[in-house]
Amino acid sequence: MATDLGELLVPYMPTIRVPRSGDRVYKSECAFSYDSPECDGGLYVCMNTFLGFGREHVERHYRKTGQSVYMHLKRHVKEKATGAAGGAMPRRRNGKVFLDLELNRDFNGDDYEYEDEAKLVIFPDHYEIPLPNIEELPALVTIACDAVLNAGSAYKKQEADSWEEELQVSKHARSLRQHDSGVRIPPSGWKCVKCEMRENLWLNLTDGTVLCGKWFFDGSGGNGHALEHYRETSFPLAVKLDTITPDGADVYSFDEEEAVLDPYIAEHLSHFGIDMLKMHRTENGNHTDNLIQARASEWEVIQESGLKLKAVYGSGYTGIRNLGNSCYLSTTMQVVFSIAEFQRAYVGNLQRIFDYSPLDPTQDFSTQMAKLGHALLSGLYSKPPIKSELIEQVMKEEYKQQHKGISPRMFKALVSKGHPEFSSNRQQDVQEFFLHFINMVERNSAGSENPSDVFRFIVEERVQCCQSQKVRYSHRVDYLMQLPVPMEAAINREELIAYEAKRKDAEENMRTPPEPVRARVPFTACLQAFAEPDNVPEFWSPALQAKSAGVKTSRFASFPDYLVLQLKKFTFGLDWVPKKLDVSVDVPDFLDLNRFRAIGLQAGEEELPDLMPPIVIPEDTRAPEIDESSVMQLAEMGFPLEACRKAVYYTGNMGAEMAFNWIIAHMEEPDFAEPLAIPSYMEPDPPSSSLARAGPLDNQPPEESVAILTSMGFPRHHSIRALKVVNNNLERALDWIFTHPESEEESEVVSDMIDSEPSDISFSNTNTHSDSTLSPDQGLSSPRVRDGPGRYELFAFISHMGTSTMSGHYVCHIKKEGRWVIYNDHKVCLSERPPKDLGYMYFYRRLSSC
Repeated sequence: MATDLGELLVPYMPTIRVPRSGDRVYKSECAFSYDSPECDGGLYVCMNTFLGFGREHVERHYRKTGQSVYMHLKRHVKEKATGAAGGAMPRRRNGKVFLDLELNRDFNGDDYEYEDEAKLVIFPDHYEIPLPNIEELPALVTIACDAVLNAGSAYKKQEADSWEEELQVSKHARSLRQHDSGVRIPPSGWKCVKCEMRENLWLNLTDGTVLCGKWFFDGSGGNGHALEHYRETSFPLAVKLDTITPDGADVYSFDEEEAVLDPYIAEHLSHFGIDMLKMHRTENGNHTDNLIQARASEWEVIQESGLKLKAVYGSGYTGIRNLGNSCYLSTTMQVVFSIAEFQRAYVGNLQRIFDYSPLDPTQDFSTQMAKLGHALLSGLYSKPPIKSELIEQVMKEEYKQQHKGISPRMFKALVSKGHPEFSSNRQQDVQEFFLHFINMVERNSAGSENPSDVFRFIVEERVQCCQSQKVRYSHRVDYLMQLPVPMEAAINREELIAYEAKRKDAEENMRTPPEPVRARVPFTACLQAFAEPDNVPEFWSPALQAKSAGVKTSRFASFPDYLVLQLKKFTFGLDWVPKKLDVSVDVPDFLDLNRFRAIGLQAGEEELPDLMPPIVIPEDTRAPEIDESSVMQLAEMGFPLEACRKAVYYTGNMGAEMAFNWIIAHMEEPDFAEPLAIPSYMEPDPPSSSLARAGPLDNQPPEESVAILTSMGFPRHHSIRALKVVNNNLERALDWIFTHPESEEESEVVSDMIDSEPSDISFSNTNTHSDSTLSPDQGLSSPRVRDGPGRYELFAFISHMGTSTMSGHYVCHIKKEGRWVIYNDHKVCLSERPPKDLGYMYFYRRLSSC
């Protein structure tokens, strides 16, 4: 028999591999479905690629790749037999076969046991070889089978490879000296002191200076002023401002050239007025009972606790199991796949997407979207218990509703790959994930139907100089509407004031706090706050050619098919304590926004001139330094010395590796080896003159930024366009390039867009989730912009429970077949009292009768 098996496997030996340390073995989830070893057909693991396939999909992989040998895994789940004493008799066979499996149900309790079965299957004849079969199989096959059976989880490997590295304590943390300069950092409104950038900002922990980071430093944009400040002062530690939480913050050591831990971060931050310890006391101190009481009520109302909710099953009623703080992803995807355009794009094209999927479908966005959508809509993973099971449960008086659901580990691993927050197991803001998801849909929809177009709309921004009364109109793309919540407009203000007085009295006298009172703010007040003009910080008026007061109003230049509305419930107090507004807003079922339709330049309005603000040239301006060590490293490789100097300069002294990439990308250019000429370098003016006027033609992106993009293989002119469109933000420029593939027709459009781009720095104060600024003609005529009446009907909302987006839980309610349904992780039930007044994100569809 051994000889027979050896001869049978000889033709397939070259295709059988032993998993190496970097290989992921997918033995708990099919690449095309949510079948697992628990399913009736089990799971087939390819012995070459180590991808897993359900019974319906393994034939496709065999036909596509020619791989013939698969390991079939099957887990049999059964109730434990009971002994004479009535207790369960523990019995487990082949217990170590499926090590580290993450399966859809938990049968490891006291009432269940499992039996595992493994065998090799050879296609196309389905010849089966039971395992273990050490004596009869060739040694290589035995080693490969043993490695597959004992391989760890594919997702634990991904977590180990993620951004969460083990950080070391900085050698400067204990002895850091901080200047007594009286600097106090506010909880918002930060900007770089050298370039006024408002993103990727770092606080130097020695002198309190706020400066921007460098691009690729942590994945976001900047001009490198934080590093430049270190080189000038040798102050070693800086903290990223938007990462400060009660649990810590992101700290970087310029001296040690890596991210580090600072055990004294709370003390170091308090030196500048940022009281992290107070944040802990607020959550765990005298207010604890009151906060728990208030939030407990919120949890009960939103989850409809205490009500006998009826479970629903079938198509569109499949739950998603929580993978550990993954409810932000689950709720978003439940809502997304209740929209017809997403159903059509992915589930409607399921077979085509699967047939044309790449060899590794686990890394293909369209494949994983089609897989998830089909699982949620097919009803295959949402089946009610059979009648015999119900009768048995009733007889035992232990009836419990069964909610199976799916575990989208493969989908989460893909959409969070490379993202420092979503790749972690921490709770996230569902609004941020929604925009991240839309960005992924945009990137992966080139040349095909883009379902995210249903959310896309154009915003008209009107900026007015208060002194000259002149105006400027600009347009940008957005995907959601953010509504402020004016607490001062609460209709129960007197009740709130009385409650606050009672609360303080109870706190001072150590008495039981009063029953919490929730603010009630009318939805009309939120709309009114949205319509009010906003002050433009640091406004520079082209009419006055000086800083002045300016106001901005936003209106809809187009209305999307589906409107996403977010209530801005999260904020920071003056003491840096993150707060969630405990507020009830009477969000309507029907919404009419036609009065917010943009009307453009009006008769009698005079436009602001198209001029740039002055460029401030520091008095100590000098020629930029070039890292000579990197230059010599490159020169030793045989490249011309001047080319090496240009490479190091144009990549911003970011090291020899980045400079090497620049050299490879520019070797064929005719001026490759010519001496470095710095086009933007200017001799400093006399000390008495520190301002220089610049006209519109001087609005060129920094050459360092252009060089970084061109070193990635993007055309120089396309890189310049991208940087101009997004106000020289490198991260957004990269996103723009991916979502705007270059074509001759588009090049003309983009050129027009750049020409009409407002150059005033104050006009770049758009939402971080907005797309590129558009000229009116280009934006409104684009086929990707859908427009129609601004009348909508509410069909879904996502609610948050907890005090912060960094903690708590999300559930969603979706209106299906005329009734509200609550999706709470894997539990799907008919809603009795949908808490529409406590939602966080609301989803409206355009009324078809408009």
